[in-house]
Amino acid sequence: MKNTFMFFFLTIYFTFMFKLFWVWWWNENDYEPLDEDIKENENNIWQVALDVIEKDDSITIIAPIAWIDLKDIDLTIKSSVLQITWKRKKPDIYYEKWILRNNECFWGEFIRNIILPENLDSNHIKAILENNLLIIHIPKLTLNTKNIKIDKITD
Repeated sequence: MKNTFMFFFLTIYFTFMFKLFWVWWWNENDYEPLDEDIKENENNIWQVALDVIEKDDSITIIAPIAWIDLKDIDLTIKSSVLQITWKRKKPDIYYEKWILRNNECFWGEFIRNIILPENLDSNHIKAILENNLLIIHIPKLTLNTKNIKIDKITD
């Protein structure tokens, strides 16, 4: 009985001491951002996931992009490669004194290159931003078919 009580007491004591140490350690190591910490991720270039949907008459590209101004998005097409670039700026709260508990958001420049098939009409590309989705619609060229008569050359 005495050993059981001692074991129970020591278990509670060490659990309590560990929790005290953990709370002290966590508060002692609070993270305050420095300018170089904030700028660290701004130099990285991120790549966003996207979907490419091909239909009989067009290709549609859907890219989820949130918290971006339209003026910060750039779409260019060169040599059948569509390049999507934009920059997501960090909110002002990141520049205040804070404790970073979880860091999963991407801030800074994004870039994505998509190799397109040759049969697209690049003069009629349409892009819209709807519900934080960039939707790019590219119609395919319509090629006319024609039967060609073959003539026989006689000597």
